[in-house]
Amino acid sequence: MGETVITVDNVGMEFNLSKEKVDSLKEFFIKLMKRELKFQPFWALKNVSMDVEKGDRVGLVGLNGAGKSTLLKLISGVMKPTEGRIRVKGRLSPLLALGAGFDPSYTGRENIFLYGALMGHTKQFIESKFDEIVEFSEIGEFIDVPLKNYSSGMGARLAFSIATAVQPEILILDEVLSVGDAKFQEKSRLRMNSLMEGQVTILFVSHSTDQVRKICDKAVWLHQGKVITQGPVDEVCDDYEKFLQLKN
Repeated sequence: MGETVITVDNVGMEFNLSKEKVDSLKEFFIKLMKRELKFQPFWALKNVSMDVEKGDRVGLVGLNGAGKSTLLKLISGVMKPTEGRIRVKGRLSPLLALGAGFDPSYTGRENIFLYGALMGHTKQFIESKFDEIVEFSEIGEFIDVPLKNYSSGMGARLAFSIATAVQPEILILDEVLSVGDAKFQEKSRLRMNSLMEGQVTILFVSHSTDQVRKICDKAVWLHQGKVITQGPVDEVCDDYEKFLQLKN
């Protein structure tokens, strides 16, 4: 047994969904004070447990709404679970919703320093990696243009380039390799391979079981917020693909 770096222990995450349309924040608070808002509890995750060892490359598979991205956010510390607990040992580099943490009014240059600071890097460190980040992202002359004028693919490339500019201990990726053209996807795959040589631990969400099989050695199948099965990547992906065939 290797060193356990992530422990997810009987975790549940509940959201309250409003059935009513509210057109403004003012209207929301008025209805809330008058108790006119009706909420419906929704468990995005329920009784989820898993252990991730140092150097594991774990893929999360499942349909839309299965709870994959929610689980990554909980592990990253973006949200706290409603029940259960999560323990993480090591330096996290989360790349969740692509560009989360960016300010659209800032230029690409400014967002590199902002995003780097959110990841815990010093200004001096980002300066030392700046040229490498820009070159890999292929942003070029747009580096001094406000991010709000970027395409989603440009923002995603920039975020990926920042997150992978340093050797992380735990890298969390949510659909990141599906952005950009085929050339950039291949660049991303090669950089991922380079990171994996350094024994980085990876949690990876993708709708492509082919990508999961290429990158990961283990997998977890989530369905309606619960773990269906977890284990060797080929076994889990085989079971999930059979489910998809039956469903269609």
